[in-house]
Amino acid sequence: MRVDQIFEQAKAAGAQPVSFEMFPPKGEMTLERAREVAGSFSQLNPDFISVTYSAGGSGNNGATTKIAQMIDADFGIPSVAHLTCISLKRADLLAKIDEMRAAGIQNVLALRGDVPQGAPTGPGCADYRYAKDIIPHLVDAGFCVGAAAYPEGHIECDDLELSVRQLKEKQDAGASFLVTQLFFDNQYFYRFRELAERAGITVPITAGIMPFMGKQQISRMVFMCGASLPSPVIKLLARYEDDADSLRAAGIEYACRQLEDLAANGVDGLHVYTMNRADVASAAMSALRA
Repeated sequence: MRVDQIFEQAKAAGAQPVSFEMFPPKGEMTLERAREVAGSFSQLNPDFISVTYSAGGSGNNGATTKIAQMIDADFGIPSVAHLTCISLKRADLLAKIDEMRAAGIQNVLALRGDVPQGAPTGPGCADYRYAKDIIPHLVDAGFCVGAAAYPEGHIECDDLELSVRQLKEKQDAGASFLVTQLFFDNQYFYRFRELAERAGITVPITAGIMPFMGKQQISRMVFMCGASLPSPVIKLLARYEDDADSLRAAGIEYACRQLEDLAANGVDGLHVYTMNRADVASAAMSALRA
């Protein structure tokens, strides 16, 4: 099923789609292990599951299409295959399109991806510089295409309003839904939503939430994504500095409260960055269905 249809049906029913992300981690993730993860998620009946593509530039991107196909075929859950364009040549893109179509993939999340260290940048250095450059090709190939949104602005852009205008270009290129980067303060999302509406963005925006599970993880996310740490999060990090289990529990609880608040404030959809953890997915669903 196409994700744009999922949003249309949910809106008509006064509901909000809830989706999960899973990823092939660095190195190898066998299809059997991916099936176990997807199977645990399927018991929670998410509206769709997205599958990342080479996170950080070093993941097992060859598995993305196979895992997305398996989720749809084995569990009857719509899947979204991520596709990053930063290292793609035109021939590579065409090959990926053929691969995904042959696998029956209907939904693709178009992303720029992380620029490899040492790679040249600037005009002429890559066939596709931005996600918006591949979106029309994917739409023309028949996919329902989503794109990433940044509630606090892209980390490489200091101007939030400019970042929103660039997001509008993704919609204009053919993106029919948007998934946000993680954030820890819902007020940033509400401010971003207002800016997006003023900029003419009309496609559904699903809010992405990731629980913090440890100090190292949250530090990496802050530096990679530019997400702000509000005072309540800093206080939790300080309180449970020497208690890893309690910090993980507090991180999941904090994310659940974020999800509840977002749902109450009428967001278009909710996307949980699960880190392949069934307990994260289960806690999120329990909070939203309470």
